[in-house]
Amino acid sequence: MTSTERQRYQLPFRWPDPPFHIVLLEPEIPPNTGNIARLCAATASALHLIEPLGFRLTDSAMKRAGLDYWKDVQLRRHADWQAFLDTVRPARFFLFSTAGRRSCYETSFQPGDCLVFGNESTGLPASLLSEWPDRVVGVPQRTDRVRSLNLANTVGIALYEALRQCQ
Repeated sequence: MTSTERQRYQLPFRWPDPPFHIVLLEPEIPPNTGNIARLCAATASALHLIEPLGFRLTDSAMKRAGLDYWKDVQLRRHADWQAFLDTVRPARFFLFSTAGRRSCYETSFQPGDCLVFGNESTGLPASLLSEWPDRVVGVPQRTDRVRSLNLANTVGIALYEALRQCQ
């Protein structure tokens, strides 16, 4: 057994069926999207990218952040938010925002839910948040110290909370 094989252990876990969907609305920073893609591969979650993207899918920084896991990512691109809704027809979705008044820890997630995140500089559009105010949630943070968390970190926190709830 090599040292790499010893370092990996398949922890007991019940993966949800259907899996979660991670939705990035107009992402801007390639390494964040690459890290999120790797997270999606690790959790069998689908990754939806809603255009316009702030980079090309061939960007080397994005590819590097996703390592060699791209073959395991269920990646779908959508021309815009409405195209996503029309194509996926999500039964349930949650909009993650610093404007959220309800914590993701107070939200009940179910297998197949879509977790929607805005871009790194402006987040989700106000029009989207005002259209579905009951679906807006946030990750607790010290707002007296930071404006927001890194997008990839926020997706990780939210997705693993949703996965934890499905156990």
